[in-house]
Amino acid sequence: MHPTHVTTEQLQQALAELFAPWVQALNLRVEGFGPGEATLRLPQSDQLSRVGGMLCGQAMMAAADTAMVLALISHFGSFKPCSTVQLSSTFLKPLSGQDALITARVLRAGKSMAFGEIDLRGADDGKSVFRASTTYALM
Repeated sequence: MHPTHVTTEQLQQALAELFAPWVQALNLRVEGFGPGEATLRLPQSDQLSRVGGMLCGQAMMAAADTAMVLALISHFGSFKPCSTVQLSSTFLKPLSGQDALITARVLRAGKSMAFGEIDLRGADDGKSVFRASTTYALM
């Protein structure tokens, strides 16, 4: 794995520059990172909740996909254009009344493909509510 040459500020700036306005509206914040890994906070919001205050699955999937792009930046030390080829998700239980923490990890990255895993958990209780595996084409 390549050494990480990025900062929290650079990853936060990537959120503002690389993603569509509706993804930016999720208000994701970089909580931490390491080589090939990024953790984001998704604030609890009525706009992202469905009946009963549960975080909607679409928001979870968008946050997961976004976190993996930042994990790839952390892995390579800079942004490499990429495209999601596959995102396989499992919803384990509802999340309501708390922020979400999304941790994305690069499992393997080659010249043309990258593979990762993502865990989304409650920020207060630490319970995992969503898991995903991903494949990205690197361009």
